Amino acid sequence: MINKTWDKVLANEMKKDYFKNLGIFVKNEYRKRTCYPDYINIFNALRYTDYEDVKVVILGQDPYHGEGEAHGLSFSVLPGVRRPPSLDNIFKELYDDLGIVRTDNCLSDWAKDGVLLLNAIMTVQKDRPLSHKEKGWEQFTDFIIESLNNRDKPVIFVLWGSFARSKKVLITNPIHHIIESAHPSPLSAYRGFFGSKPFSKINVYLERDGFAPINWQGNSVAKDKKMV
Repeated sequence: MINKTWDKVLANEMKKDYFKNLGIFVKNEYRKRTCYPDYINIFNALRYTDYEDVKVVILGQDPYHGEGEAHGLSFSVLPGVRRPPSLDNIFKELYDDLGIVRTDNCLSDWAKDGVLLLNAIMTVQKDRPLSHKEKGWEQFTDFIIESLNNRDKPVIFVLWGSFARSKKVLITNPIHHIIESAHPSPLSAYRGFFGSKPFSKINVYLERDGFAPINWQGNSVAKDKKMV
């Protein structure tokens, strides 16, 4: 239904009462109101990056709530959609860190390269951030994090902001790595996100663990600084 291995990992979780109730709630919301992402895209993060392929998790809180923005990958928007401020700051840090001038706002290439772009709350009502909070999504995505924590292959968890950092208690396996800082939102980016150099740190960890680094560049170009 979602992806080859995720289907097996999540099979029993999806049979639980809370998840069934969540499904009823989400279907009703999408029928009565405008919600994002499109219904068929809700599980895109898991579709793009299967369980065994996850090298990095970048955790968001809930989807963008503006028209046409969210498409199931945290912080990403589809081509042609105006770049949201948080993503703009992520790209500023990417340039400062690795010299990459990224022009493609869709991060699906990162997802295909092993970056699970997961929102803890996977749906939202238009223009109402956190409107689907405490409906069951958090329990479901906590299970996803715990499932990755139980894996015997290292994962790098990227926790931006206080909400994401609260999930650190779920990451108990010492083989994994945690990179944390302030959130890239304009309200907090200058409090520790800028200058944190998460992209080069991720690739250093990957190479130490014997994995190929993430190609953060995509179809964009690198300027001035050395790629890691």
